[in-house]
Amino acid sequence: MVRLFNVYYPVRTLILLAGETLILCASFLAAGLIRFGSTSSGMFGQAGWYRIAIAGGVFLLCMYYYDLYDSFILTSPREIVTRLIQVLGTGCVIMAAIYYFAPQSRLELGLFLVALGLAALLLGLWRKLFLVLNASNRFAVRSVLFGSGPLAKTLASEIQQRSEWGVKLVGYLGAPADSNSLNGLPCLGGLESLADVLQRERVAQVIITLGERRGRLPVELLLDLKARGVRVQDGADVYEALTGKVALDSLRLSWLLFSPGFQVSYLRRTQKRIFSLLLSLAALILTAPLFVVIAIAVRLDSKGPIIYRQQRVGQGGRIFMLNKFRTMKAGADANGDFRPARPDDERFTRVGRWLRRTRLDELPQLYNILRGDMHFVGPRPFVPSQEQECAEKIPFYRQRWSVKPGATGWAQINRGYCATIEDNADKLAYDLYYIKHMSLGLDLLIIFRTLKTLILGRGGR
Repeated sequence: MVRLFNVYYPVRTLILLAGETLILCASFLAAGLIRFGSTSSGMFGQAGWYRIAIAGGVFLLCMYYYDLYDSFILTSPREIVTRLIQVLGTGCVIMAAIYYFAPQSRLELGLFLVALGLAALLLGLWRKLFLVLNASNRFAVRSVLFGSGPLAKTLASEIQQRSEWGVKLVGYLGAPADSNSLNGLPCLGGLESLADVLQRERVAQVIITLGERRGRLPVELLLDLKARGVRVQDGADVYEALTGKVALDSLRLSWLLFSPGFQVSYLRRTQKRIFSLLLSLAALILTAPLFVVIAIAVRLDSKGPIIYRQQRVGQGGRIFMLNKFRTMKAGADANGDFRPARPDDERFTRVGRWLRRTRLDELPQLYNILRGDMHFVGPRPFVPSQEQECAEKIPFYRQRWSVKPGATGWAQINRGYCATIEDNADKLAYDLYYIKHMSLGLDLLIIFRTLKTLILGRGGR
């Protein structure tokens, strides 16, 4: 696995991306040879590398926006073919728009069509090869789970669903459990049989998933195995890398206290504040005409205020007033009923339903960011009654309040609305991951992925 912007990515997926980048570049070069007989007149002289970069970048972005690097798509031949066709169609439309508004970046039509045909063929063959290699256990790291508790169960499920990580679980060590509880993994023996199992099963990686480790962890043996080349990894770290969230089932207070994360320096806080301030100012200036149009639409659609203000819980549990464009009928929550919105919620106005779906109702939060109530990126703030209920029922929930909330966040781009305590517990796992790994790079990644969510209209209610 490779760590970029404090997020882990499978090496196989990065190789897939690198291969497709090369294929797109090679397709345009080959098209130059086919079309003009050489690269000097057809590519470097007439088109230029920057034109190839524009075309290649557009198609790569389309592949990302059509989820062609997500786990579910990577293992589904039918979805790959369908989405590759969508990528080619969408990419052509975008390139036509770019060429209309910036004709100086235009590629010769014949060259473009030849390159498109070559890219379609080569990308299809490359994806087919990747499917074969990804499904082969020959290139996977043979691994064993050391423990059979809740973390082992969760990891077994995650690893088996994500073949692109290149991990082959051969079984687990610990007390025999119901086979269904560990996704059908065989019990290879007790904890004391680790050395024999590693030799017999040719295991190259041990993942520690014990809940209680004091007096049960064979430290000297594990150190000896590590010195001999066996990879020894903490189960909680593997879970974080796989899922992008913290394993709440195995979370301990000592881990929060002594973890290298959860400590935001003054420099980082200042950097984050300046970043949010500049971005909110720029966004307010750019969207000012949109504010006027939406305000008129809200006022004409139904009676009531244009801006809806609601109490939310911020950093340190402090209450602040969150601003949004009103999307519900006036007085919809006058009785204190702050139940989560549903897709067919009868409280929505006609304009409000559209604003929710496009997320434009969130625009007035730019003022909250400008004031310093929020950052652009951080845990999403809830109303006090919801926060109090979650704090009482979910362990470590108050840790969300250690940083300022955000208009978007790591939890928002990884899962949808929260309607139950279980949903909020899962969301907390993402928020804790963000707080632990908070950085400018991660903030930029979240904003980039938020744009994808907004453009595709996902998750809005």
